[in-house]
Amino acid sequence: MDHQKAKRKRQLRRRQHVRSRIVGTTERPRLTVFRSNKHIYAQLIDDLSGVTLAAASSTAKTIRPDLPYGGNIKGAQLVGKALAEAALAKGIKLAAFDRGHYKYHGRVKALAEAANAAGLKCCEPRNPPKAEEAPPAKAEKGEKGAKGGEKQAKPAKKKPTEE
Repeated sequence: MDHQKAKRKRQLRRRQHVRSRIVGTTERPRLTVFRSNKHIYAQLIDDLSGVTLAAASSTAKTIRPDLPYGGNIKGAQLVGKALAEAALAKGIKLAAFDRGHYKYHGRVKALAEAANAAGLKCCEPRNPPKAEEAPPAKAEKGEKGAKGGEKQAKPAKKKPTEE
């Protein structure tokens, strides 16, 4: 099979795998990303009615003057911020992030995080920072705390003896 055809087939399989779990609604549209070598595009789609609610790209006239090149992380951040502003203007605060067949890394991650920072909640950190807790108070010698205070030695394993 031709290398490009095989590559495209793998991309479509990955895209369908991601899309099987994500459905855009009017309240929470799907934020989809397309990444080319020179530019990046993002849009909010309502899958139930088949309508694009908002869109932004590095080729837009509003973004283009601030951006000499749209194929880098800085361009993705500007597009994410512009999309979030357009969404908030239409009253959209939540979105389901659809990364397509791309890894959540680099430009795709930068776009999602910039949109999130600008007020469009589309991705939440996988490992949110935990609130720091005070370490438990150490029990003094002779006192036993709630858990016994001291470590108990494990019984030694008996080795089988030959008879």
